Amino acid sequence: MHSFETLLSQIADVVWGIPLLVALFGTHLFLTFRLGIIQKHLPEAIRISFTRTSEGEGEISHFGALVTSLAATIGTGNIVGVSTAVALGGPGAVLWMWLTGVFGIATKYGEALLSVKYRVIGEDGSVAGGPMYVLEKGLNMKWFGVLFAMFTVVASFGIGNMVQSNSIAKLLEAKYQVSPWLTGVVLTVFTGVVIIGGIKSIARVCEYLVPFMAALYLLGCIVLLFLGHHSIGDTISLIFSSAFSGQAAVGGFSGVVAREAVRYGISRGLFSNESGLGSAPIVAAAAKTANPVRQALISSTGTFWDTVVVCAVTGIVIVNSGAWTSGIAGAELTNAAFADIPHVGPLVLSFGLLTFVFSTILGWSYYGEKALEYLAGKRAIKPYRWAWVAAVMVGSVASLQAVWTFADIANGLMAVPNLVSLLLLSPVIASETKKYFDQRE
Repeated sequence: MHSFETLLSQIADVVWGIPLLVALFGTHLFLTFRLGIIQKHLPEAIRISFTRTSEGEGEISHFGALVTSLAATIGTGNIVGVSTAVALGGPGAVLWMWLTGVFGIATKYGEALLSVKYRVIGEDGSVAGGPMYVLEKGLNMKWFGVLFAMFTVVASFGIGNMVQSNSIAKLLEAKYQVSPWLTGVVLTVFTGVVIIGGIKSIARVCEYLVPFMAALYLLGCIVLLFLGHHSIGDTISLIFSSAFSGQAAVGGFSGVVAREAVRYGISRGLFSNESGLGSAPIVAAAAKTANPVRQALISSTGTFWDTVVVCAVTGIVIVNSGAWTSGIAGAELTNAAFADIPHVGPLVLSFGLLTFVFSTILGWSYYGEKALEYLAGKRAIKPYRWAWVAAVMVGSVASLQAVWTFADIANGLMAVPNLVSLLLLSPVIASETKKYFDQRE
């Protein structure tokens, strides 16, 4: 088993190596300039994202689609991923993570536009969309769509389910001596109650849960920044300077650490906001909209909130606390930073992790469901939901290193067919965008 885990780890290192990071970040840059810097429309996108109007066929509102995708993306990566990037790459990793969010807005926009344009609407009004349909209908590459769907199903049960329940069960056991079995039962029951109603039920819960959990977590970060306001200027300066010259946790500046800042900042940023991986467009396709561009604008704000806001604020809090120099990493590092708010800080962090984990399980349940539906049809939906609920329980009480690594590999491989569709259909994205803004003017 140890040898198998080592092999999987080596494969994961290859999959998430420099070529994939360059391909993802390169696509961000390419689409940013191919679309005339679509990020300039972000204020308008944020404004319309909060509407709940129905403007066409679909199953959920604009806002419901956005918060469901945010439920899946705002997760442990925003807490554990950021602290890991800072611990391994130094403060400069925060800037590179932030840049992946800024440029990743264009990729998230392109993904959503294509998924809405090529979505399929059934006779009963149900909607199915995502990169698998884009590859089949837009490029006549169904075999590539099948591969994407297979990777998505595998990744959903790992990254989106068992790994999430396992992380919160271990945290609650370590900090509050809560039995993993009790955590598993509670998570399993709540998950079952929500996902049995499908995307409408998931979106309804996420519309209340996601804004609340994000606001509470950000409030905790703001309090920490207020308490440490005297050093924020130096912290920002350190983040910018070490992004290019490097700053080790112990010692001075070095070019080697600078490369690590770039590597971990970009990789953790991409992992957190999922721009280019092809997951978020699956739920964007379910929105009630008549225009792909309008929904794409709304979907692009997900990357803004996830990385440009939440990840950046988390990174500044961690660097400003000074805890990153202590040699600890992961949730332990973030917990050390939040400990600056006596008693309340660690509780806010624990609640944030719990709600982030639960929302991720809900959001990814839909991704996996639609991918399996593409592969096996609607008859697979009910068995899938029962299997999903059972997996939450298994994840809470099992040792999952091999599952985590295998799912990590599948998660990275999702990007390959999705990036192919984005690059080959970039003329379509540009054409639809130009037509929309020309007509509006």
